[in-house]
Amino acid sequence: MIAAGPGGGGAVRPGPSTPEEDDVRDPDEGVGADGTIVTGAARHRVPAAFEPVLAAAVAALGDDVELYLYGSVATGRARPPASDVDLLSVGLPGPAAAELGRLLSGRFADLCRGVEIGAAQPADLVGPADEPYGLRVFLRHYCVRLSGPPRPDPPAFPADVRAARGFNGDIAQHAQRWRQDLRAGADPAALARRVGRKSLLALASLVSVRDATWTTDRARAARRWSQVRPAMSGDLEVLLRWTDGADLPADPGRVQRMVEGAVARIVEDFATTVGLWRARPPDR
Repeated sequence: MIAAGPGGGGAVRPGPSTPEEDDVRDPDEGVGADGTIVTGAARHRVPAAFEPVLAAAVAALGDDVELYLYGSVATGRARPPASDVDLLSVGLPGPAAAELGRLLSGRFADLCRGVEIGAAQPADLVGPADEPYGLRVFLRHYCVRLSGPPRPDPPAFPADVRAARGFNGDIAQHAQRWRQDLRAGADPAALARRVGRKSLLALASLVSVRDATWTTDRARAARRWSQVRPAMSGDLEVLLRWTDGADLPADPGRVQRMVEGAVARIVEDFATTVGLWRARPPDR
């Protein structure tokens, strides 16, 4: 599924997104011999069963729009019809991306659980700030380019604190948004899943920096942080269940306690070890 952000531009949150089952995790994700990020995303690994979906998405877009595939289909770990097809467009307005995803989801319901298309704009990739840097890392290492104007491939990015911050340095912003959602009466079950997914993805970046590795595996991060902070182990198990859509609460109080407890601690540790997003300079 497509997560919000980064920032207010509507771009996809960097990082893989398909269901957190062992058989769709990327076994090739890690750090290369040269210290750069390595993943299993590659065009030749895309299962043939999903090619009609990709062809239809490409055909629906103009030549000036870039389209990328990411998630378990890009790594070859997806299996029809239970997997999502996750796409990222660069240059397509958000409402148009959402509508195309809806149409493709209906058309190819026999091949996939759904087609979701995130929308980023070319300006979202520009500049030295954490947000565009994280999106550039995401495109380089987690996405397979399907169409669009020629763009030179950047060199591989280091698996370092800057990449970790680019991926998840907005965790404090998300935590604040969740508090606002709770006050506004948001559905606690839907909110709990968002809390679990983003919090544990941020925890994976925190584990990556602390252990000098690279991972976006939420379950691995939860296990490792339970060793670092044993007192959090119970809450991390709950967050992992929420991420998988299990044991979702009907009581908003449970979500509130998690946000003010374990999530607040993750934010604190992240800020200390990785650092939070620095504000992007305003356009002039």
